[in-house]
Amino acid sequence: MSAFNRLHLIRQVDLFTLRLFLSAIEEQQIGLAAIRENIAASTATKRIQVLENIAGVKLLDRTPKGVVPSPAGTVLARHARQIFDSLDDMRAEFASLTEGAQGELRVVSARSVIVPFLARELGEFSREYPLVDLIVHEVENADIVQEVARGEADIGVFASAYGLDLDGVDVTPYRRDRLVAVVPLGHRLGDRTSVTIRDLLPENLIAPRALVGALRAAAQRTGGEYEPRHVLRSGGTAISLVHAGLGVTVQPECLVGHEWAGRVGVLELAEPWAERRIHLATARGRDFGPAAKILVEQLLTPPADDWAKYSEATDEQA
Repeated sequence: MSAFNRLHLIRQVDLFTLRLFLSAIEEQQIGLAAIRENIAASTATKRIQVLENIAGVKLLDRTPKGVVPSPAGTVLARHARQIFDSLDDMRAEFASLTEGAQGELRVVSARSVIVPFLARELGEFSREYPLVDLIVHEVENADIVQEVARGEADIGVFASAYGLDLDGVDVTPYRRDRLVAVVPLGHRLGDRTSVTIRDLLPENLIAPRALVGALRAAAQRTGGEYEPRHVLRSGGTAISLVHAGLGVTVQPECLVGHEWAGRVGVLELAEPWAERRIHLATARGRDFGPAAKILVEQLLTPPADDWAKYSEATDEQA
């Protein structure tokens, strides 16, 4: 690695990469940080590698359970958090100088979307627009679209699911992640890298309620049947039952956090429907209020940098 160059750091490191670095520390896995920040895992790994090259030191130590900050990484994390705290203060001061968006804004979503994706972005929106009375309700995935269609919520954020009625709403793609299979340690499938629904059906397949329809349809396509013995609202509860040896489950990858590392086995679900698509729902034919329009634009804004040019410039100067 090259020696530390302050000017090179200022010119080359963008705020998004610093936030990705902090996410990797918080999630203890670069893959989960990539999901959280809505970029490909390979891109996230490349960003971290380039950041380490610019700093001239290793920033993350790799362990069997994921990644942890090195001594230098701990220093960078402390200063990066100070940078983002200063930006939050600046946003608040700007908001105090202008009237900005205001009024009530109602958002509904499910836990499996709020925890890994939506919470941080809603927090950023609330700090930037303190005059908006942001109301967030956690509801079942199947109920999100209906609440928006009935006018009970301004914005819904939901995971696409088999048989979901989208009548009365406009739908916009928001995020993607993947479903994975979770098995107990020592399970007969645990030494495999991937499984299919056909592999899981003979097991006690514990289903989160939102996935029962998709699992039934997948079973039918293979000529089998799926009637779950346990149906749960919480993905965390399902993983706890797997950890206790009561069966296997299928969960969004982003919910199988670092706290489960070394306690359960996580396998690729090699099915075309394993890609989980998350969407925004707004009432069809109803005008956005100013606050809702701003939030939708914020949620749909991709990272505003050209990574290809960034990589090329860095490689040339390394």
